[in-house]
Amino acid sequence: MLTPALLTRVVGAALEEDAPWGDLTSTTLLTAESTATADLVAREPGVFSGGDVFASAFALTDPSLVVDVHVGDGDVFSPGDVLASVSGAARGILTAERVALNFTQRMSGIATVTAAYVDAVRGTPARIVDTRKTTPGLRAFERHAVLSGGGHNHRYSLSDAVMAKDNHLAVLRRSGADLAVALRDALSRLPHTTHVVVEVDRLDQIPAVLDGGAHTVLLDNFTLDDLRAGVALIGDRATTEASGGVSLDTVAAIAATGVDVISVGALTHSARALDLGLDVRVD
Repeated sequence: MLTPALLTRVVGAALEEDAPWGDLTSTTLLTAESTATADLVAREPGVFSGGDVFASAFALTDPSLVVDVHVGDGDVFSPGDVLASVSGAARGILTAERVALNFTQRMSGIATVTAAYVDAVRGTPARIVDTRKTTPGLRAFERHAVLSGGGHNHRYSLSDAVMAKDNHLAVLRRSGADLAVALRDALSRLPHTTHVVVEVDRLDQIPAVLDGGAHTVLLDNFTLDDLRAGVALIGDRATTEASGGVSLDTVAAIAATGVDVISVGALTHSARALDLGLDVRVD
């Protein structure tokens, strides 16, 4: 969640990184009395995300600046649309410009890609979710953008759920542990609210996971035929999640197998920043 404290900490750090001793260009070329109005303009179509972040960049630079965000997070826009405006001291506007754009372009790019995946599976029960493949330090921002695009969030961090993946299972096997027994033992020691996910990459691994009481079975890099077989085998005993090899070209077919969840790392690790510009009005 993008709380005021988080916005201040992360956006403030970005501003400090970009102008650690002030904006040398703006302070030497422009007077303190210079004013301007600038518009955030879309150069291409997309889905908007990051309105609060955009406003925070200017507010933290100069609290006297006036920011008006004209669209909401999740709104669709077209080339030429004015998404937000900022007015006031020109020095402050130009100092915060790049940081405000970097966040908004990145977040809107993620929202736009997410919306495309959500549209591709529309009409199926599958929900599109993100992963932990996020930019370090920016997870809350990128995951907010996924929500803006109509997607859903996976566990936020390692502290939020038990998720046994291939390397965890490899260590268990090496120690000679029985997976079903290990899962039941873990569940007995966990709070009843803790969700347990186990990744499998073969159909023959599923029975032990179900016997262990996992809440979600993650079917990793399964073929479409094996996904259908896995969904049938699991039935209503657990939530089914598909991952691995998911793209806009494949996601509709994956959703058609009947899986409940499709996790897509590309939502955050491969999204392209949208082309948005901050144009100073010239009267």
